[in-house]
Amino acid sequence: MRIEYWILLAAYAVGIGLLFFIPKYKIRLAVVAFLFKQIITILFGLIVVECGLIEYPVRLFASISRTSFTFEYFFFPVVCAIFNVWYPNERSKPFQWGYYAGVCSILTIPEVILEENTQLIKYIHWDWYVTWITLFLSFYATRRFCLWFFKEGGSPSVKPKL
Repeated sequence: MRIEYWILLAAYAVGIGLLFFIPKYKIRLAVVAFLFKQIITILFGLIVVECGLIEYPVRLFASISRTSFTFEYFFFPVVCAIFNVWYPNERSKPFQWGYYAGVCSILTIPEVILEENTQLIKYIHWDWYVTWITLFLSFYATRRFCLWFFKEGGSPSVKPKL
């Protein structure tokens, strides 16, 4: 089996493993963040691929979609769910912005390594900083959506602690 398929398998294993770090009382928050992030990746992932900015030569479900199902529809949404569940609400604004920057950097660095060394992703008219910026904006949009979705006024027994 090609190394790319082992990496895809590892991404699923890591993603599933991350799900075990979601506290029971924050599962609803994680599900909302996961689904909202999937909406973002469905829209923008397809646009980016169809406009010829990025290519995924090795991918699952190649006959169905030209995007990477593993990363766009599973791994990034799982990381976004974890991001929202463990968001540092009680910390200072600079720390919170650093949290965004750190998570986006942690996701961008391996992507650049994969782009240079595998056939999982190929930048055509794209650069690492565009990945970083789009991740930052999508995490920010997801966070804002979760805050709006679980805003004050809902039933305290249903509303998770953000």
